[in-house]
Amino acid sequence: MKCDTCDKEATVHDTVLRDGAWVEVHCCEACAVNQGLAGPGHSLNELLTNFVLPQITGEKPKPKATKARSPTCTACGFTFEQFRQAGLLGCPECYAAFETLLLPLLERAHEGAAQHIGKVPRRLAESGPAKSELESARILAARREQVERERLLRRQLEDAVKSEQYELAARLRDQLQQLLQASAASRSH
Repeated sequence: MKCDTCDKEATVHDTVLRDGAWVEVHCCEACAVNQGLAGPGHSLNELLTNFVLPQITGEKPKPKATKARSPTCTACGFTFEQFRQAGLLGCPECYAAFETLLLPLLERAHEGAAQHIGKVPRRLAESGPAKSELESARILAARREQVERERLLRRQLEDAVKSEQYELAARLRDQLQQLLQASAASRSH
């Protein structure tokens, strides 16, 4: 079938309402874009959302949503979208600029902890005077883990209270109290 406007092969076939009557339109890709029948913004989902559903429900068509602007580091101009694509940050200030967006990623990567604890190098564990440093590192790691566990329990307790799950909230409160008591007991020794 030929295009209604030019003699090229028609690839876009549509039925439009003109002057109160339904008219079949056959266009090539270029003519369809010129007439606004194809091109950007003409996906099936968008057509259903903006044309068909409003006619059925009687609602007004929704305006096109604008894409949210990606946060940007003020020091280097790196955007969070660039981080998502590359997996690397632009400068040390990016950590502060994207803190609220990075924390959930870090917590997921570290199984709920927002801070990396890491491992102690073997040479530190094997040397004589460094053994006390190793013990200090282990104590620090244990305290960090305890603080993160406490933080997680507090967050879960808050969520349970907000969602009115009082039995769960009571269990979480008891766990938090036990954790705090154990923490106080280990610090006093």
